[in-house]
Amino acid sequence: MTTPTAPRLGTALGRLLVLAAALLGVLLAGAAPASAHAALTGSDPQDGAVVATAPKEVGLTFSEQVAMSPDSIRVLDPSGRRADTGEIIDLCSGAVVKYGVALRAGLPDGTYTVAWQTVSADSHPIAGAFTFSIGAPSATSVALPEQAAGGGVVGALYGIARYLSYAGFAVLVGGGAFVLLCWPRGAGVRPVQQTVVRGWLTLTGATLVMLLLRGPYTGSGKLADVFDLGGLQAVLQTKTGAALTSRLLLLGAAALFVAVLFGAYARRTDPKERKDLAFGLGLGGTVVAAGIAGTWALAEHASTGIQPGIAMPVDILHLLAVATWLGGLTTLLVALYRAPSVERAAVERFSRVAFVSVAVLVATGIYQSWRQVGSWSALTGTRYGQLLLVKIGLMAVLVGIAWISRRWTRRLAERAPTLPEPESGSEPEAEGAEKDLEDEGLENEGLADEAPDDEDAGDDRPADADADGEDAPEEIDPERAAQLARQRAAVATARRKKARDADPERTGLRRSVLTEAAVAVVLLAVTTVLTSTEPGRTEEEAARTGGTTAGSTAVPDRPVDFRLPFDTGGVDGKGVVRLSLDPGRTGANALHLFVERPNGKPLDVPEIKVNLTLEEKGVGPLPVAPDRIQTGHWSASGVQLPLPGEWRIQVTVRTSEIDQTTIEKNVKIG
Repeated sequence: MTTPTAPRLGTALGRLLVLAAALLGVLLAGAAPASAHAALTGSDPQDGAVVATAPKEVGLTFSEQVAMSPDSIRVLDPSGRRADTGEIIDLCSGAVVKYGVALRAGLPDGTYTVAWQTVSADSHPIAGAFTFSIGAPSATSVALPEQAAGGGVVGALYGIARYLSYAGFAVLVGGGAFVLLCWPRGAGVRPVQQTVVRGWLTLTGATLVMLLLRGPYTGSGKLADVFDLGGLQAVLQTKTGAALTSRLLLLGAAALFVAVLFGAYARRTDPKERKDLAFGLGLGGTVVAAGIAGTWALAEHASTGIQPGIAMPVDILHLLAVATWLGGLTTLLVALYRAPSVERAAVERFSRVAFVSVAVLVATGIYQSWRQVGSWSALTGTRYGQLLLVKIGLMAVLVGIAWISRRWTRRLAERAPTLPEPESGSEPEAEGAEKDLEDEGLENEGLADEAPDDEDAGDDRPADADADGEDAPEEIDPERAAQLARQRAAVATARRKKARDADPERTGLRRSVLTEAAVAVVLLAVTTVLTSTEPGRTEEEAARTGGTTAGSTAVPDRPVDFRLPFDTGGVDGKGVVRLSLDPGRTGANALHLFVERPNGKPLDVPEIKVNLTLEEKGVGPLPVAPDRIQTGHWSASGVQLPLPGEWRIQVTVRTSEIDQTTIEKNVKIG
């Protein structure tokens, strides 16, 4: 047997699959349930603000358009009762996305909690909460749910359905394209038919599950609400509900396409009729596939942010290229393992189709990366950018393995296999089959003679006629007939395996394609996580605004208190700085800073610094170096604020020799 000279991947395949599974687990375990794509960029009053009198309304500013409902913004008094009227006010102006809720009259002093939950324009639920105080801070009994929006069991199920929908789309579209463009004879091969049909079933089932889960996913988070018909009706009126419904309708057309492809087209024998039908299937299938891809583009990332008119067609092309490559790869893998008779020409054609698909993926991927990330700092400093780097790395690995597959494909074209002539009863596999049958106590004399070749299948000589040509009994013993059927199957399997093993190029191609498919599974998982992660551009814009757009009015002769979350990126680098400025007016003030862990316990840090700036009057920055009083408590006295106005307070926290960050807040000093 000829030994293949190209790299063999069989020994490394097991390790690669283990690595792929581990990476997939890490990515999915570390993924946030549904990170926000719209971000809260400001509020009025601000988080932690102390205002002299009760405002008429509470306003929230977002980085992109959101879908609001009567309960999207709730203001709760210190005892947990609703302090708002439930009337959502549209405060949007130009490019500013701002919504508010009116407050009831006569609200008493104390600390109020603003809890909000909505759905961003790219279909993902977002939620949050903050506090402000009227007159003076007070104790509050409000308990907010710990579960993040889109989390819990419902969030996990919805995420699985998203992944399966992408996988089903790839197999459905890529499998159909593989048959029409590369291997028309595959339309009549049952394993190929089963693969494409399973892709359709997976995509249809996942879409139905997403439609039913959509209400609790963006709302209550309770699995029991799946059966709430009122919630389902509300979902159907949203952009995402319309997209999922449209996808189901298009899948009906896709079912017709699959039926014709594996029915009328597979049975056509006239070349002209077959060619005409293939053209119609190709044109119609492209329209249906683009329509299904468009249901993602119209409801998710591409439909929001900058240049949506360009981004949506690019996103459709990107999805179609992914499906053609990865779905075709899956179908080729099935054909190589389940239908070894796939022609070399078909493999060569798919190699060319895959090359074009990769070129389209690179071009559209570069544009999408620029649009969603926007800067080099966001590429390395945001979760979206880091996941994108992982995806790029996996793409590079996948392209490298594809290059190896192309080498095998060229060898297939250069060298036709020379199979040894079969010798009656001499095949090792046949001998193995005979041994297995002997172990079962069956008679195997003359196995090779009694199990004719395919070309002898039409011989109507009775199977148990003896060698002397005597007539066989008119009735064949059922047990003997079953034995002969097993013998024929064993010999046929042995010959197929021998033909396969006699073609080392095909064996090498099968291994490399299997490796490609393993990496593609992880790549698809990373892509799914990316679609539920806040784009780097949005995250950086929200960070630059500091989460605020309007200043708070300080109460005369009362301290200004607010909280600033921080993350230096190192060990013990996350926490909250609680700042108090007393009395919170011009002149001398006492500054107290309390550094706390996320669980509220004091956090000891090596250094903390404060700068005060009044930009409108050109004052500052005025540095303040507070003294450490005890663990987590820093203080400075005699902090001078010479003029009234909106002061920017910047706090720099250092948690190690190299890890530090600066956070800021705008405060109006009267």
